[in-house]
Amino acid sequence: MAAFAQRHAPLSVTRDRLGEADAHQQLWQQIVRQGLHAMHLPERFGGDECGLDTLAVVVEQFGRALLPGPYLPTILAGSVAATADENHDLLAAFAAGATGALCTGGTLTAHHRNGEWVVSGLSDPAIGLPTASMIVVAAQKPGSTEPLWFWLDTTTLNTAPHAAATDEAIRAAASGDGVTSDAVTRDGAIRGVVPGDGVARAAASGNGVTSDAVTRDGAIRGVVPGDGVARAAASGDGVTSDAATRDGAIRGVAPGEGVTRAAANFDAASRGAAALDTASCGAAAFDVAARDAATLDAVADDAVACDVATLDAATLDAAAHDASVRDSAVRGAVVCAAATVDGSTGAVVAGESIDLTRSVGRLRLTEHPVAANSVLSGVGSADVELIRISLLAAEASGIAAWCLDTAVGYVRVRTQFGRAVGTFQAVQHRAALMLVRAEVIKAAAWDAARAAGQPAQQRELAAAHAAVAALPAVVDQALECIGLLGAIGFSWEHDAHLYWRRAISIAALAGAEDTWADRLGRIALLAERDFSFVEPGTLPDLRARVGVVLDDVLGMPDDEQPSAGWAPPRGGARRARLADAGLVAPHYPAPFGLGAGPREQAVIDAEFRGRGLTPPRLGIGDWVLPSLIANGTVAQHDRFVTPTLRGRIVWCQLFSEPGAGSDLAGLTTRAVRVDGGWRLTGQKVWNTQAAEADWGVCLARTDPDVAKHAGLTYFLLPMRAPGVEVRRVRQATGVWEFHEVFLDEVFVPDDCVVGEPGDGWRLAVGTLSHERSAMGNADFGHGSAALVRTLIERGDHACTRDDAVRTLGRNTARECSVAALNLRDALSRMGGSEVAGIASVRKVFHAIAQRDGARAVLGLLGPLGCLGGPELPYAEDYLGVPAVLIGGGTIEIQLNVIAQRVLGLPR
Repeated sequence: MAAFAQRHAPLSVTRDRLGEADAHQQLWQQIVRQGLHAMHLPERFGGDECGLDTLAVVVEQFGRALLPGPYLPTILAGSVAATADENHDLLAAFAAGATGALCTGGTLTAHHRNGEWVVSGLSDPAIGLPTASMIVVAAQKPGSTEPLWFWLDTTTLNTAPHAAATDEAIRAAASGDGVTSDAVTRDGAIRGVVPGDGVARAAASGNGVTSDAVTRDGAIRGVVPGDGVARAAASGDGVTSDAATRDGAIRGVAPGEGVTRAAANFDAASRGAAALDTASCGAAAFDVAARDAATLDAVADDAVACDVATLDAATLDAAAHDASVRDSAVRGAVVCAAATVDGSTGAVVAGESIDLTRSVGRLRLTEHPVAANSVLSGVGSADVELIRISLLAAEASGIAAWCLDTAVGYVRVRTQFGRAVGTFQAVQHRAALMLVRAEVIKAAAWDAARAAGQPAQQRELAAAHAAVAALPAVVDQALECIGLLGAIGFSWEHDAHLYWRRAISIAALAGAEDTWADRLGRIALLAERDFSFVEPGTLPDLRARVGVVLDDVLGMPDDEQPSAGWAPPRGGARRARLADAGLVAPHYPAPFGLGAGPREQAVIDAEFRGRGLTPPRLGIGDWVLPSLIANGTVAQHDRFVTPTLRGRIVWCQLFSEPGAGSDLAGLTTRAVRVDGGWRLTGQKVWNTQAAEADWGVCLARTDPDVAKHAGLTYFLLPMRAPGVEVRRVRQATGVWEFHEVFLDEVFVPDDCVVGEPGDGWRLAVGTLSHERSAMGNADFGHGSAALVRTLIERGDHACTRDDAVRTLGRNTARECSVAALNLRDALSRMGGSEVAGIASVRKVFHAIAQRDGARAVLGLLGPLGCLGGPELPYAEDYLGVPAVLIGGGTIEIQLNVIAQRVLGLPR
């Protein structure tokens, strides 16, 4: 896909053809020739019937290449149409190469009248609409939560030019000869009457618009004000023929001495109408202010903007009669006539697109009858939203990847102060966070796409997750790219702003962020996203073997002995049975585990959950044992691994020191060779479980004369040995979970050295990677969605319930993002690959997500935030956040790792 885009739509060509109406016709022909337009369509129409997940991959790659034109709008429309029960004509058209657009939202409303549906209103902006051949439309049905879905052939519609919105736009009326015949374009159009907040309803009295200013069919298309435009009216010679441009557009009418602040002779300026469009049938010259004409109200029943059609001359009365014109200040749209010479009841209203590589417009219908064979029955909202958000998020993932690559490539070579700016830590951290953001966007988009075919509630959760986690983030990603590029990135000549514009556009199309957060929060009150990835019947033989063991365990007494603090419980008969069966850590190699991969682990976990059992945990032992299994001797395996699995040994980790935290290799604890072993002296700190631990893994310096990373050795240290003193360290939470450990000539025998002397750094890095993996799991210790649910259920908030629900939505999105990152990693490993640096990425995002989530909860409490205790755990939950920001290596150290080891930025 990337090669196709580079060959047929290189960015240089896209840039050269910005704004050309037919710029992308040849590209679309190539897309059709390759069959890429029909990948998602049913096979009986010549499509490949690929799944949403496959289609999302194509969209991601095209998004990375900023593929212009109708591709995404068309597959959005086609994908929705493919979910309908009867859609043969429409799908056949798409398969034949018709372009399309998807129109939803806005004020489109369907009424059943005389046995058929009739639709009126204005849609939300839709990408690709002005160039679409077929439009898939949703209109709300009164009293129904599901809209009416139908399709239109655009050959039956009119198309209006776009105009940019201006809050101080001219009020669409002129007194006297305010607009002269010389201000008319070749086809007689006055372009760009744009509504702003203060635009009047577009009626004129007197000779505000002369007959010469009208097109052949009588359309008045607008006036574009400049910075100094008066409020909407010109008196006398306020606008002269000299104000016309080469094509007749009046741009920037500046008020002179003779320009009044408002139309003198009409009291028509009721607030809120978006724009007025008039059409004349059969009048050679149509005078809006015809003195002899009958008065015609400019109020449409359901339309957002006033729309008028006349068979002869008419005078417009633009006074608002009632609330039938709702909030009609629809910014950015110019309305074209909905009833024309040929009797059309619809029009495409082109808009000025933020994304310069795609057109955008709105569909306006007035009493439009929907033929029975145009109705798309069977289309469900959950399916549509999943399709829409999945594909927009997939494109966001492609944009995020381009922004990351572009920014990193630039800071690698850009020099300031005599060195590459990529060596500056601030720049490295920003680049690393861009990688984290890109991975989160990709994970959320991927999770949404894989939800196709899942139950409706799961589809809703996945779509809402992607809408909250992916679409807003890509806007930030693009801006961060420009920030790292500096002034060159803010120039028109650089491509970065095109990607930024695309990001803004698709995020806006997805819908308001608060609306999606609210939607996700309401679903999260009822259900949780299912991140399981194995079917119930997967690996039946393994299920049977595991089931026998677990049924035995259920028949035994629960005799585990709980430990204090974070230490795991000490095992009994149950733990011994599980350890002998390899089920305490099934991913360990035999004989300690089953050598289970991600799929086998998922099956085993499901068997535990199905019986109400919790898989055992080893605490710090989960980080220690993999290094010990991989590098220890057989004697060490027998002495330490099996007893740990049985719950007889509890471990702690003795790495950090007062002067060596993030700079672990700078530690000063020394180990001196003595007869039969080593004497260790020094101080360790921030040691979890040290008071409960039987053994600790200790990093000490055995050779002070070599490079600091090379002179370290990995020891197994008995915590009850003479010379070991453990002191508790009380945390800000008031809990005593950390410790400092003093070592005074503690003897460690040679058989408690893992690997060779000097191997310590390599082994420690392995242990820390397991720690980071564990700290990046989907379980949130702080700011969890479960905590917000409790808060909502109890009413423990000073804000509105809606505010609390939106916070639940955002916190749920954070948890889902971490879970999706984990699942993608697991599936990658199942396929024999691994995402580079994913452990550090997960650790960083996991910590940030908990920090932001806990802070959001705190913001809901009001005065209740003054209280603590078991019944009000919210503020104390926030007090515990530093543990996840610091533990396993601070966020900043992880960002260094990502920047240098994953992104390859220079040190």
